[in-house]
Amino acid sequence: MAQAAAVAKPPAPHRRRRASATPRRLPYLLIAPAALLMLGFIAYPVVSVFYFSLQNFNPTKPWRNGFAGFDNFARIFTEDPQFWDTLTFSAKWVFVEVGLQLMFGLALALIVNQTFVGRALGRALVFSPWAVSGVLTSAIWVLLYNSQTGVTRYLADMGIGEYGASWLSDTSTVFPAVIVADLWRGVPFFAILILADLQSVSKDLYEAAEVDGASRIKQFWHITLPHLKDAIVLSTLLRAVWEFNNVDLLYTLTGGGPAGETTTLPLYIANTSVDAHNFGYASALTTVAFVILLFCSMVYLRLSKFGGGDK
Repeated sequence: MAQAAAVAKPPAPHRRRRASATPRRLPYLLIAPAALLMLGFIAYPVVSVFYFSLQNFNPTKPWRNGFAGFDNFARIFTEDPQFWDTLTFSAKWVFVEVGLQLMFGLALALIVNQTFVGRALGRALVFSPWAVSGVLTSAIWVLLYNSQTGVTRYLADMGIGEYGASWLSDTSTVFPAVIVADLWRGVPFFAILILADLQSVSKDLYEAAEVDGASRIKQFWHITLPHLKDAIVLSTLLRAVWEFNNVDLLYTLTGGGPAGETTTLPLYIANTSVDAHNFGYASALTTVAFVILLFCSMVYLRLSKFGGGDK
């Protein structure tokens, strides 16, 4: 009887709690190695940048290396006019690029969302530039803008422009030229995200609006656009950050020229660190760029009321 009672005795409470807690912790234990690796790969570079921003660090001039305090930051805001020039161009670049990409991406998404013959092929053609890498995109547009074999030669054959004209070397044409090149790659990003959200809009809303006599413009303004609010806010924010950090396209097409006309702040940072080997000052510039992006992102999300759910 004593043995039977011992067998029938329920397990201790702390054992039940331990057994039930293990399954809840198992997913976190499984992802812990990957999370630690990601944290290491992200945290170490960030901390290193903040550390070197307070240092004078130039491998080519080791006798000047040492703790600089906030001297690098004071130099940025008081002694470096190129910082303000590149920051101004970066703001102009982001505003024009993101605005045009949103406009054309929204138009393309509305077009390919309609039912027509060959819609699948049309969607593939619209989205294909986004699958092309940045380096390959730059190579394509370098060939297109070549003064001897590119677009300008064929335009000159038709009597438009002059032979040997280089749009990337002329200060009056370089900005529109790089804008068009980046539009080709960036518009499909907006089209993809907006089309995905468009397909979730209930058709009953449009049918009810048609019954009430609402025009296509009113349907777009009162049904489509409010439904796309979160997708537009998120896509513009992501694309603005990416365009602000754009280096590969501008570096390949113009190298920041001519005469520094297309030098963004990240490109200036790259030139300062890679070409001038002034890693301390470049780290300070990077820290300032990080703070600017963080502040602008927070303000943008606050003003747009992202995730508010009021569609």
